[in-house]
Amino acid sequence: MAEKTAGLSKDERDAVKQRAAELRAEEKAGKTRAAGEKALREAVAALPDDDRALAEGIDRIVSEVAPHLVPKTWYGFPSYADADGKVVVFFKPASKFTTRYATLGFEETAQLDDGDLWVTSFALLKLTPETEKTIAAHIRKAAG
Repeated sequence: MAEKTAGLSKDERDAVKQRAAELRAEEKAGKTRAAGEKALREAVAALPDDDRALAEGIDRIVSEVAPHLVPKTWYGFPSYADADGKVVVFFKPASKFTTRYATLGFEETAQLDDGDLWVTSFALLKLTPETEKTIAAHIRKAAG
């Protein structure tokens, strides 16, 4: 017989509640670029310094290489969606679940397919010219 689990952690429950609040806010404000940018800016401003610096850098890179992606939040994460509203790339701050690194992740709509194996996320500690170049290349490809 399978063991019972405790279910979602407090952080996970909070993320689900945050997503529900995001969906209500999107319905109220509309799914516009302006509303998404406002939500993203507020989410980034609330981050601790290290995570905020990374999130601002990711935002800058996405704006430069894939300006057609629409900023929004997704489970409280700064995210960027395609024209259909589907998340392509997101930034999960280390502080969100108290992990030792932030994550730059790509959702299923990202056009990163490369045979039978491809990257869907990166651990991210800091932005350097080299990491920025790698991030830009992946975001450019993911956004199509």
